[in-house]
Order: sequence, then structure tokens, then C-alpha cells
Amino acid sequence: MSWQTHEVSNQYDELQDYSLFDTDVALKEALHRAGADWAAPWLADYGERLGRAETFELAEQANRCGPQLQAFDRRGRRVDRVDFHPSWHELLALYRAQGLVSLPFDSERPGRWTAFLAGFYLHGQVEAGTLCPATMTQAAIPLLRREPALWAQLGDKLLCRAYDARDLPAERKASVWLGMGMTEKQGGSDVRANATAATPLGAGGRGGEYALRGHKWFYSAPMSDAHLVVAQLRDGGPSCFYVPRWRPDGSRNAVAIQRLKDKVGNRSNSSSEVEFQDAWGVLIGDPGRGIPTIIEMAAYTRLNCVIGSAALIRQGLVQSIAYARRRAAFGKRLAEQPLMRAVLADLALESEAALRLAARLAEGFENDEPAWKRIVAPAAKFWVCKRAVELAGEAMEVFGGNGYVDAGPMARLFREAPVNSIWEGSGNVMCLDVMRALQREPEAWQRLLDELAGLAGDDRRLRAALADLQAMAALSAPELEALGRRFAQQLALTVQGCLLRACAPAAVADGFIASRLADGHWGRVAGALDARTVDVGYLLERALPVG
Repeated sequence: MSWQTHEVSNQYDELQDYSLFDTDVALKEALHRAGADWAAPWLADYGERLGRAETFELAEQANRCGPQLQAFDRRGRRVDRVDFHPSWHELLALYRAQGLVSLPFDSERPGRWTAFLAGFYLHGQVEAGTLCPATMTQAAIPLLRREPALWAQLGDKLLCRAYDARDLPAERKASVWLGMGMTEKQGGSDVRANATAATPLGAGGRGGEYALRGHKWFYSAPMSDAHLVVAQLRDGGPSCFYVPRWRPDGSRNAVAIQRLKDKVGNRSNSSSEVEFQDAWGVLIGDPGRGIPTIIEMAAYTRLNCVIGSAALIRQGLVQSIAYARRRAAFGKRLAEQPLMRAVLADLALESEAALRLAARLAEGFENDEPAWKRIVAPAAKFWVCKRAVELAGEAMEVFGGNGYVDAGPMARLFREAPVNSIWEGSGNVMCLDVMRALQREPEAWQRLLDELAGLAGDDRRLRAALADLQAMAALSAPELEALGRRFAQQLALTVQGCLLRACAPAAVADGFIASRLADGHWGRVAGALDARTVDVGYLLERALPVG
């Protein structure tokens, strides 16, 4: 006689074996608008590959079996190696094979930045940790292009689509990865407080050789083939250095990994603390200009933080809708319950608004538009990355207790979300960057206002939001700084509303504007919108078509 106390029913796994690209109407529209239809066939193939159950399993394995530091070999010799599960290498190879690392810089094709956004956005919905080394490598390309000697050594390896995980000097590899080293214990975001010192080994100056001594409290992806590092010159101030993993003579560089960070999320990726024990490096840019140099790199990485957070929001939305359409409670499926429908519709509005904002930022980078790169980008990072943290929790809640269990992907989304809000400048730093950009580039600010006014048309709600922004921007610097978060939030919401009014179907634009910019009762809790004024059915079918 077999004992069985119950049967498992009304339980459903997370959505897998679907095309991430083919089910995303808004993403395909963004590609078309940017003139990037040429990328659609490739992205469709990539979206299908990412959506397979085995790819989701690779992501699970890479995060469950995280990187391990091997500081010494069996005989006590220092090796400072980080070992990864094979799934990490497979996912990173899959990403690199798409050409996404170099896509924004390898041609002048119209829409290339939006095509890149699409690929990054799709990958980030399945596994986000692998996007850290990919982002830093991509962001280093425009900097290294201005260094003829380094570019001659590394250019073809940075643009290469092959994946080469071997721990060898860069000249012996097909492709390379680059990381960043800025943060120190005493300074955090205040890079000027860095204490790591650089001493010239010869004449010094741009392209000269230096010995670096000091530490980094966060040293991203330590197995990268090289890092761009900020260190102090005795007479020149903070400067930027190219620090390879191997010295030119073939010996291992003196970068000692002290430990790996035990992080809340982003567990597939390695973050470390290191000491420079007279590590060999080459000065990039002019002496004393290290912060502007590294901030240029950070501008690209901040864009990717926005895209990555939009990807997390999208995946949470898709999984929530798919689950709610199957799970039943109180006599009806969850997706038929009015209150749940309001929550899902709110998530759909948030997801499309985040994507539209990220897509316009990508166009701004492609066209080198200062207003979008220096004013809107930090506001977008502030807002979209923070929304991802909250909305990942809402998506988890759709699954109830099962969503909170660490074995499922919803918990990983939740753990992953905060990193984009913190990395490359936390919320207050982003708001301060917005304030500084307004003061330094008033002409760019005016061009942005004019563009938004054109997109807003005669919508009185958007006009009122723009007037509110102008009134705040006219305040004195101390007054405006005190309102920094309110201003950045209002800017992000207003830009999103204007973009949706110009680009999205009326049901999406009206739902977003009515709930975010006109409804005085709307808060940050998903679902607290007036569902009577929103076409919920349309929003849910658009977000994830039934099929």
C-alpha cells in the first residue's frame, strides 16, 4: 500500500521555452523606429535561444555555483585565479558571439545602439551577472581608441566575437575583457579621496609606465585581462591607468586578490578586493585627468544599468502575467481577478515606459546628444533602477510564497535588482549629476525642454509637468539640490510620458500619464492606479500575447 496524502494541482512552473523577442511588441517597435529592422532576424534567433529551458538552467547553475577564489596553487605559489562554473563561460560566450560587446562602435549603421540595447535587454532577462564584464569591456573601447599604442595591441581583440577564457597575456588571446577599479574603502563614490599611488618608472606622462601601490575595495571582474584604474600621481592628482593581468615580460602583474565579495545578488559574477603591490600600469589620458576619463567610461556603463533594470522589470512582468493566467484562486484565475489585473497592468505600464526611456537614451548616445547623455541618463538611472527594486518584489509577490523560495528565478530577480541602483553611482550621486549638468549645460537643458514640449503636444498634463520642471530648475543651486530626488523623479516620469505620447499606442500613453502625472493619489505601490481609466485587457495582451 502506498501512502499519498495529496495530489499536486494548480501549481505551475515559470515560463520557459518561449521567444523573448517575438513576444515583445514594444521592443520590436523601438527597433523599427530607430531604423534597426536589419537586426530583427538576428535578435529573433537570439531571443529564441535565450528563452529555452536549458538557457534558464545555465543561468540557475551560474548563480547557484558562483565563482571561487584560488589565491594559491598546491605548492603555495600566488596565482590569484577565480574559477567559474562552466555555465558562466557558456553564457558569456553566447553573449560575445552576438557581437554585442562591439556593436555600437564597429560601424556607422543607423540604429546600431538600439540593436545593441535589444540584445543586452534580452540577455539581461535571463542572466544579468555576465553583463558586468561585457558592459565594462564595451565602455572601455572609446577610451582605448584614443591611445594608439594600446589600441594597436588590443583593438582587434576587443572587437572579436570569439570567447577566450584562457588566463594568458592579452597578446596570446583571441579576445579580451576589461574591468574597472575605482572604489576604495575611505571614499566610496568620492573618487578624489582615492589613496592608491602611482609612481613613474621612467619619464612618465601619457602612455608612460607606472608602479601602482594601494588597494581597491570593489574591483569588478578580477579575471578580466586588464582594468582601468584610478590612482594618485604625487604632483598630478587622480589619473587613469591601464593595468593588465600580465606584465609585458610575461609575468603575472602584482595585483593580489584579497577576497571575493559575498554579495546580495549578482552572484554569478565575481567582485573582489585587491591590493596593488607595485603593479605595472600605463597612464591613459593626461595626468590629473583620471576622473573625467573614468566618468566618460561610466556614462556608458550607466546606460547599461538602465537597460539592465528595464530587462529585470520586463522579465518580472512576463513571468507574472504567464503565471497569473494559469493559477486559480477564489474560483477564478488570478489574471481574471480585478485587483490582480490592476497590478499586472501597472507593471506593464512601468515596463514599457522603462524600455521607451532606455531606447531614447540609446539614440542619444548614437547621435551624441548632450541633453540625453548628461541630463536624462543620470535621472533615468536613478529612477528606473530604483523602480526595478520595488517591482521585482511585486513580481515575486504574484507567486506568493513560492516566489520567495530561493530555488526559483523570481528570488534571483529580486536579489539582482539593487546592484544597478548602487553600481556606478547610487541615487544621490545620480541626482547630483543631474543638477551639475543643468548648471553646466543650460543650452542642452533648453533643447531638451523644447524637444519634450514638441513630444507633449497639447496634452495639458504633460505641459503641467514640464512647467513644474522648469520652475524647479529656476531655483538657486542649494534649493534645487535639496529637491534633487524630486526633480530627478519628475524628469524621468515626464520624459517617459512624453515618449509614450509620441511613440506608444494611446492606451499605453493615456494609462501611464493618467496614473503617473495626473492622478494625485498614485503612489509607488504597483496597482494603486484607477483601473477604471485604463484599458487593462489591452495592456496585458500587448505585454505578453496569448499564444
